[in-house]
Amino acid sequence: MSGRGDSDTPLRVAIVGSGPAGFYAAEALLSHPEIEITVDMIDRLPTPFGLVRAGVAPDHPKIKSVIKRYERTAGHDAYRFFGHVTIGRDVAATELAGLYDAIVWAYGAGADRRLGIPGEDLPGSHAATEFVAWYNGHPDYADRRFDLGCERVVVIGNGNVAADLARMLLLPRDELEVTDTADHAIEALARSRVREVVILGRRGPAQAAFTNPEVRELGELTDADVLVDPAAVEIDDATAAFLESDADVTNRKNLEMFTAFAGRKPTGKPKRVELRFLRTPLEIGGDGRVERLIVAVNELHRDDDGSIRSRTTDATETIECGMVLRSIGYLGTGIDGVPYDAEAGIIPNERGRVLGDDGEPLAGQYVVGWIKRGPSGVIGTNKKDAQETIESLLEDAAGGLLPDRDPGPDGLARLLAERGVRFVELDGWRAIDALEQQRGAVSGRPRVKLTAFEDLLEAARKDGDG
Repeated sequence: MSGRGDSDTPLRVAIVGSGPAGFYAAEALLSHPEIEITVDMIDRLPTPFGLVRAGVAPDHPKIKSVIKRYERTAGHDAYRFFGHVTIGRDVAATELAGLYDAIVWAYGAGADRRLGIPGEDLPGSHAATEFVAWYNGHPDYADRRFDLGCERVVVIGNGNVAADLARMLLLPRDELEVTDTADHAIEALARSRVREVVILGRRGPAQAAFTNPEVRELGELTDADVLVDPAAVEIDDATAAFLESDADVTNRKNLEMFTAFAGRKPTGKPKRVELRFLRTPLEIGGDGRVERLIVAVNELHRDDDGSIRSRTTDATETIECGMVLRSIGYLGTGIDGVPYDAEAGIIPNERGRVLGDDGEPLAGQYVVGWIKRGPSGVIGTNKKDAQETIESLLEDAAGGLLPDRDPGPDGLARLLAERGVRFVELDGWRAIDALEQQRGAVSGRPRVKLTAFEDLLEAARKDGDG
């Protein structure tokens, strides 16, 4: 490739996915005034922002304020949004590659990891991804039904999503009603009979993956006492070794808070959340639906390499419950025509350059975010990740290593129009956004989300150009 990057022949880049990784990649591309670059961002939803819109807990509005930064990027003259476009359905990956100098895959990790135990598919056993998407109004999940008629729910996992699930299950109606929780979820959660949430972790409290604020919030729930068995926070030899070697500030602060929780006496609140460590799920049981979870009791040990691991003992426990939510990690999925490592759940890459079956970089193909590195880090982690990938892309552009194509500026729009795809452009999203905020203003909420594809597309069509 030669001559790309001037006003007559700008470098045309498609970004597939409009979550944090996609927007940080767009920002990195558009921050080079010496190079003319256009960015077309494609998402299968009519709405942008990925998990910031559909994954962040509704009672965490400050985290969602990062959207303001993404909106500034979207306002750039060289940026375009193509919502409600699915790669593989509306346009093939190979077709898309022919329309751009480069593609940046940024579609994240939308599936969930499974436990692989008996009873996992019983009614009442769900992936955290489903429940989170449901209460956030994701149009794929808005019609799901969750039976909240039980008194105890078990959440499997010791990360921030597990803490989010517990809070959402235990928040009172008045605290839900000031958030952008989907209306259908507010009603269901307010009528819920759930009085106890047990959060299970296979390792000890010192190794839990929560961030400090998430742990702190569990101890500040209005309607729920937090419980930790004092025996769980006793320092054994393996934990002592971990604290001396691998533990960071977050680990140490978490352990301090768990120890404080263990010393608390219940105050008589109507609900409770229990943090139960060193437990591994063995089987979900029940007659036609979830009624119990059988777990192994674990112990920590130190490997020869110094790492601290948990291992099951012969001791087991049975936890009576009516729902199990597994929150053990997200998993990336593949797209036809794009290399994919099924075991790792990522697109194989080197510094963001997509690698083919022969291990060599595929010209013009790049990847960012969770589908690049796996589901790790926080929202801000994606900024450095995206910068690395875009540096690789621009190095390749400068070195003449991108495919020798001559893509026009409107190839994707023409192709979608020919196929009758009802895609949503930026003005269409802005119309959706304005309507949701207007609906929210009536009841003092940030927004009332539209949760059906047809409603979203109709709102975009009224004032938008999609």
